[in-house]
Amino acid sequence: MFGNTKQEKQKAGGVIPTTSSSSSNSLVQGTSVEGTITADMDIRIDGTLRGSLQCKGKVIIGPTGYIVGDISCENAVIEGRFEGDLVVSDVLHIKETAKVEGEVSTQKLVVQPGSIFNVKCRMGAQSGNGTPRKVSLDDEEATTYKAGSASKATVS
Repeated sequence: MFGNTKQEKQKAGGVIPTTSSSSSNSLVQGTSVEGTITADMDIRIDGTLRGSLQCKGKVIIGPTGYIVGDISCENAVIEGRFEGDLVVSDVLHIKETAKVEGEVSTQKLVVQPGSIFNVKCRMGAQSGNGTPRKVSLDDEEATTYKAGSASKATVS
């Protein structure tokens, strides 16, 4: 009555778009991938990735997710495990169930109590001399940082 319905488009061989601007990708629990993943939209990892992930949106590592490698993204939320180099252009959220090890670069950082955050970290806006602030944990005094506890950190 008002135009083609889905069934009429399917019968006529028409294409019905199935993606929208709010689409996201996922790697479900029990799935393991080795290699490089490139995503234009948000992605959630509940399985295992050994390799690199380049995402133009948000990366979510779920509670059962585990990534060993490199991540580059706009925003990230980590609930599971990550080991490697992580570059987040905006906000990085580390949830209480997360275990993160390696090197991190981000503009803004939120670390919840109970998480394990054992990293060399660069964060914040560029300083006047064009180099980012560097924050690193002294390996001899603190091998694990638990949010909310006192640790020795150096800023340069």
